[in-house]
Amino acid sequence: MTQAHTDKADRNAIEWADTCDLLVAGSGAAGLAAAVTAAHRGLRVIVAEKDAVLGGTTAWSGGWIWAPGNPVARRHGIAEGADAPRRYLEAVLGSNFDPGLVDAFLHAAPEMVAFFESETALQFDGGLHIPDTYAHQPGAGTGGRSVIAKPFDGRALGRQIALLRPPLRETTFWGLTIQAGADLRAFMTATRSVHSALHVTRRLGRHLWDLARHRRAMQLRNGSALAARLIRSALDCGVEMRPGHAIERLITGADGVMGAVLRRGGQDIAVRARRGVVLACGGYGHDLARRQATFPRPASHLSLAVPTATGDGLRLGEVVGGRQAVDLAAPGAWCPVSRVTWPDGSTGVFPHIIDRGKPGVIGVLASGRRFCNEGLGYHDYVRAMLEAVPPEREMASWLVCDHRFLRRYGLGIVRPAPVPIGSWLRSGYLKQGRTLAALARSCGIHERGLEDTVQQFNSLAAQGKDPQFGRGTTAYMRLQGDPDQRPNPCLAPIDHAPFYAVKVVPGSFGTFAGLRTDGQARVLDGKGLPILGLYAAGTDMASVMGGHYPAGGINLGPALTFGFIAARHAAGSNT
Repeated sequence: MTQAHTDKADRNAIEWADTCDLLVAGSGAAGLAAAVTAAHRGLRVIVAEKDAVLGGTTAWSGGWIWAPGNPVARRHGIAEGADAPRRYLEAVLGSNFDPGLVDAFLHAAPEMVAFFESETALQFDGGLHIPDTYAHQPGAGTGGRSVIAKPFDGRALGRQIALLRPPLRETTFWGLTIQAGADLRAFMTATRSVHSALHVTRRLGRHLWDLARHRRAMQLRNGSALAARLIRSALDCGVEMRPGHAIERLITGADGVMGAVLRRGGQDIAVRARRGVVLACGGYGHDLARRQATFPRPASHLSLAVPTATGDGLRLGEVVGGRQAVDLAAPGAWCPVSRVTWPDGSTGVFPHIIDRGKPGVIGVLASGRRFCNEGLGYHDYVRAMLEAVPPEREMASWLVCDHRFLRRYGLGIVRPAPVPIGSWLRSGYLKQGRTLAALARSCGIHERGLEDTVQQFNSLAAQGKDPQFGRGTTAYMRLQGDPDQRPNPCLAPIDHAPFYAVKVVPGSFGTFAGLRTDGQARVLDGKGLPILGLYAAGTDMASVMGGHYPAGGINLGPALTFGFIAARHAAGSNT
């Protein structure tokens, strides 16, 4: 059980092995944002990372950052204050809207982006055409509220590239990260466009050279680029990185949290932190006991968080008086996932982010019936599945498509043509049937139910209509579709045999139900008062979104912003 020293007498008896101004627990976006910000304000900073590599789940993420009012958008003529985003969040979050946290986030997010752009190696491209998820809500944005780290050449890290967490096997192409947008479109259309084929050839050629010379990908994009740029920035400003160091316990005194005991290879190291400790350990995606207590249908859940996300930050905070938020709309950032078994016998998890919105695929339950708008957000898909599947049935759905769809867009881990599909059929990941009835039998889906559903869907999909769920009726949905598909980029019949399906279960990018904090990222005790010297950011902090998912990037945007806020406060400045 984690312990904490709390009386003043212990402070004088402690033999400090090291002293810093700010001690940061965790090396994802939140932790590194705090570290870099504090170091730029003259503080000596130590980052303690339990794992042997840096970057946390951030390095596996898509890398999008929701930061309304950011300077990248303003440079491209998209200027807005905090009013419209605030109205949007108030409408989406409902009773989970916390004005103090929301206002702190919306005020600091543009400043965070401006700081990193002007002072560090973290540079951004804008998501100028990426809309918010719920276009019907007041204040919804149509583009510009998101940014993403610019692609990064891993060679710029030098030998420190070994510290960067390798990309997730399931979301790369032979280890190569592919960024949503023009880069992804080129890979999807490489067999139909000379321009795309040339782009892919250049990318793959360089990647193969990097693998031969460096034994890893060096063309970094998405979360890998974000983590790499933050690591480069931290190294540039003198942050001390300590991979392989877990925070065992916090040390408190009369003035609050004053340091922590780190554990490295069985040895305890007491570190004095004059300005406090930032908890950014990555949440509790792999803390099975806490998941059991907070998640709906936890036995069916697969986490996309790194294995070291075992709730350390929450436990550390609770021991000194912090409280977990358990009243959010959802405890996790849901995403539909499929379990992958590779030919070598290893397993992984694939997040279904893009494929559900393409024309010619539907999601069905064991009854063979659709249950939601497949083109809405990933969080919405899982929420609908959790509501629709009876307690006595397996918590699963199936994404169903035809041969034309599979070879044009791929499905889950199965890549589009010309990449072969045989290994996925042999492993059972991809189910196939010459008829819909045969496909249903191989999946355990009700045969007549699936046949009737597809017949009903096809009768209107060719006309671009989905009266049951309204696929393709918002800018967000249309962006996920295929602009070459007319009249609706999100709808096409499923009628080219053979037919295919992939089994999908609930998953999450990370957890929302972290420690309660105030707008300065200070951890609050049971009376709602700040615990001096203790901050939380990222998934160790209760999500400012209150358990909702109003836009892509609402994990990383607040993570970077509240890491930035925590460091400013610890440095004694809010500007």
